[in-house]
Amino acid sequence: MPEEEALFIGVDFGTSGVRVSIIDKREVEQAHAKTAFASIGSNGRDPHIWWRAFELTLDNALGQIDPSRVAGLAIDGTSGTLLAVNPDGVPSGDALMYNDPCTDQDLLKRIAQLAPQTSAAHGASSGLARALRLAQDHDAHKILHQADWISFRLSGHFVSDENNALKTGYDPVDRCWPAWVADAGLPVSLLPDVLPAGTSVGPISEDLATRFSLPISCQIVTGTTDGCASFLATGALGVGDGVTALGTTLTLKILSDKPIFAPQYGVYSHRLGDQWLAGGASNTGGNVLLGFFTPQQIAVLSAEIAPEVPTDLDYYPLSKAGERFPISDPSLAPKLRPRPESDVVFLQGLFDGMSAIEALGFSRLTELGGPALRSLRSVGGGAQNTVWSRIRQRRLGVPFLAAKSLEAAFGTALLAKRGADGIS
Repeated sequence: MPEEEALFIGVDFGTSGVRVSIIDKREVEQAHAKTAFASIGSNGRDPHIWWRAFELTLDNALGQIDPSRVAGLAIDGTSGTLLAVNPDGVPSGDALMYNDPCTDQDLLKRIAQLAPQTSAAHGASSGLARALRLAQDHDAHKILHQADWISFRLSGHFVSDENNALKTGYDPVDRCWPAWVADAGLPVSLLPDVLPAGTSVGPISEDLATRFSLPISCQIVTGTTDGCASFLATGALGVGDGVTALGTTLTLKILSDKPIFAPQYGVYSHRLGDQWLAGGASNTGGNVLLGFFTPQQIAVLSAEIAPEVPTDLDYYPLSKAGERFPISDPSLAPKLRPRPESDVVFLQGLFDGMSAIEALGFSRLTELGGPALRSLRSVGGGAQNTVWSRIRQRRLGVPFLAAKSLEAAFGTALLAKRGADGIS
């Protein structure tokens, strides 16, 4: 087909459901659809519910375009969600989800003794810990990440990507499953092969091409994690481009020309081609604001703030003691006093404090070896507050750019385009 007619599908598996975005060669969205897992069943750990939600969502999106034009499809999944499968790819049971903590202290100690300090496989949220538990509990042929399993259903290949594999112990610098993973008790034979994000795995199976009315030439492309997909969706492309997520907590990410690993701050790097996506997460954010004001009150009070005139308040807004990044101190106390009589001034003080944390965060990433911030895109509910944005821009001193999209599925569609273009 002529290049300008090609379409590319991105599939986002989030916490509560599936979203699909279909883009054209110019990276303009042509179709969008979503399905909540709860509309199908109550067990969000059941891979069969994932698949049914995927089918419904893809059918909906494909109904909005000509399916014969689709050249590539990629999937993102929640980072660290894993399942065991038999040789035919049939799940052995429910998945272990990204937010299921490991409570086996002996297992965690074993990983801590063997894994390099810079590995993302440390801690109770370790993907490797979940993989080891699945290997112990099931007669598994493979241990797959959420996105890997959907990709297998479509392509017939047990393949993962460098981003989903990171928390399971994959070494993104040497680009391999390191020997220490086997020493920890997980044979590498149980793990999928790993390819860079945005790499063609092969064409869709003939059965599923027929099922979805897709061309047999449609390439299944390695995806990424939902977090990385959200970053890609914003349009950030160059070294020094940053993205701040202003949600319940405050998360910073920046594209770097070299990896940054600082486990003491919870900082590690995902590989994206020849670049690296590094970031950290503070405990400040919307959770602090909502501890004092309703969303409606924040909107009303914000309208009275003069954002170009900083307060003299020196807050470090936290909802409780403990901080991860840009200060690593589990006992760091919130600093929220003195509280002025004016709620307008108090809210501005909170905005000022959070903006200072954001600025320190990007400075910390530079201090750890990353590039200087050159531009910023913002996502999350807090990004809609224009007064807060003006305070942040005054503090950071870089251009604030509009995000191309706020949908992770859009970012994954960009990977589908990259992979399909790579073989055209």
